[in-house]
Amino acid sequence: MDIANERRLAARASELGKSAAADALAELEELVRSESALVRRLAASAIGKLAGIVPSGPAVKALMPLLADPHPQCRQYAAKALGAFGAAAKGALPDLRDLYRNPNEKEYVKRSVLTAGKTIREAVRIAERKVVHHCRRCGVRVDADEYARSKKAFQRVFCDHCFDEVFLDRRNFETKVELQKTVRAKDGTLVQSDGERRIAEILSAENIRYRYDERFRILDGYAIRPDFYLPELDVYIEYWGMDTADYKIGMLKKQKLYQQEGKRLVSLYPEDKPRLREILLDKLKKLK
Repeated sequence: MDIANERRLAARASELGKSAAADALAELEELVRSESALVRRLAASAIGKLAGIVPSGPAVKALMPLLADPHPQCRQYAAKALGAFGAAAKGALPDLRDLYRNPNEKEYVKRSVLTAGKTIREAVRIAERKVVHHCRRCGVRVDADEYARSKKAFQRVFCDHCFDEVFLDRRNFETKVELQKTVRAKDGTLVQSDGERRIAEILSAENIRYRYDERFRILDGYAIRPDFYLPELDVYIEYWGMDTADYKIGMLKKQKLYQQEGKRLVSLYPEDKPRLREILLDKLKKLK
């Protein structure tokens, strides 16, 4: 597949995931069968975002083959998406179990598989009336679908009403963040500073896949947006570019969370810029 077409289909998959349209599934069913791993991964992610909107049965059926996809990130995103469908994805549990037990499977895939399996099993228990969960915001009882949807998005339990309100608050915050991204790296990624631009360009030059400003990556109940996440290395990169007192307090708190959760973090600072490439690659080499 040529790059232009791949980018077009990838953008379409992302667009469908944000559409909240019940009729988006038919097109996404085609995209999960794309020859491009990037398109398959984004299509799987999009289906997961539409949990509670699209029919569960066909959605789960479309996702299941991706658990055997040759590309690890496709397996990872399929597992995450299946978790969003809760009890409806009960049939995926044996395949998820096999993935988790596979000694050759990537650790980051196993983590997503483990989380999805727990969510699905808990949703099944709720559906069978063995346990009761309540919305942490308003206290009402949640059903199995509400539990799965909110756990996948926020790692917290919300009823559908509170989910929508929290989602809207997060989206407004994300809009403000997006407006601050005015610096363009060579690969087209918009970032917030010259230091982040340099990091993005070093990673691209070394053919290291990265995600910039990843959303809703949960550490110890906190929603943290790392500057860069390297999925194939399971490494986080933070560029600590400011020098105010409040910023430093937030930096120390964030670094502590990474440490407590056992996450592999590379910290970079403005004083590293003269030797940024050497310092970054050396720190990444030590983590391999």
